[in-house]
Amino acid sequence: MDTTNHSPGAADALASSFVTSYAGVVAFLAVADEGSFSRASDRLGIGRSAVSRSVQKLEAQLDARLFHRTTRSTSLTREGELFYENCQPGVTRIVQALEDMRELRNGPPRGHLRIHSTPGFGRNVVAPLLPGFHAQYPDITLELVLDDRPADFTADRIDVSFRDGRMEDCDIVARQLIPMQMIVCASPAYAQAKGLPRQIDDLARHHCINFRTASGRAREWELKVDGLTQRRLPPAQHTFNDMDLILQAVLHDQGIAQLPAYLVCDLLRSQKLVACLAQHAPDDGGHYLCYLSRKQLPARIRVFVDHVTEQTRSLDLQCLTTLGHSAA
Repeated sequence: MDTTNHSPGAADALASSFVTSYAGVVAFLAVADEGSFSRASDRLGIGRSAVSRSVQKLEAQLDARLFHRTTRSTSLTREGELFYENCQPGVTRIVQALEDMRELRNGPPRGHLRIHSTPGFGRNVVAPLLPGFHAQYPDITLELVLDDRPADFTADRIDVSFRDGRMEDCDIVARQLIPMQMIVCASPAYAQAKGLPRQIDDLARHHCINFRTASGRAREWELKVDGLTQRRLPPAQHTFNDMDLILQAVLHDQGIAQLPAYLVCDLLRSQKLVACLAQHAPDDGGHYLCYLSRKQLPARIRVFVDHVTEQTRSLDLQCLTTLGHSAA
């Protein structure tokens, strides 16, 4: 005799509400993401009225109003915001499970890959790798999003993110690609006209160029003294929120800046830039490739991770080592 304690009430509630709940949740999430019933209907490939009915049935089932609707805008109520936060991770996992099974059945990797990177690293390292990847996997479409803010994998539907330093989220896999050296640089013309700092305190007498982060704060320079890392924010002649703009200012003799090796190695080797304060260079950080932890990584993400890892690790970005004492 089966003595398992089943709950008929719970089972009946699940069965009776499944169709309404699932269709309603999908429609609700689409409207919340798109900010419009019309755009949500385009995204789902169904009529606007069908989207509206599904959301109305869901609101009736929950006995809660999920959207503020006017003729010009659609926005979440407080109850809608709470429901969105609770539903999004679950639906994302369901969609991912369906995609994973489809990939297993359909053979070669395919689908859409949404990639996030900081602007400087994205332009100079990631973007040049994309044509070779696409040639190898033509059925995978690529989208590169450049943003200094950390990626929100769920809300922004990000598959892979490149960032400096590890993520503290235990649900994120962070694979180190290459070391990250930070090098204080100037143009030869600036060095001839103003000289170069030999000690950290000399920075106060130079035209320094600082980087402003997405949070609005100026990023401190990391420098090592007697084996310990110090953080300094020298007085700025210029401040930019884009590494490429800082590099251009340095190349045009506007001052000195601490820049990542991926931007300056070739320029240092060709003597279009000169390095200084090498004796105070901080320990190498790391450029990381990050993605959500999953038991079965989708094929399109897996092959991209393998391709990028192989290609970036072949780059020679150890400038201070190859330049030797000339950067002292």
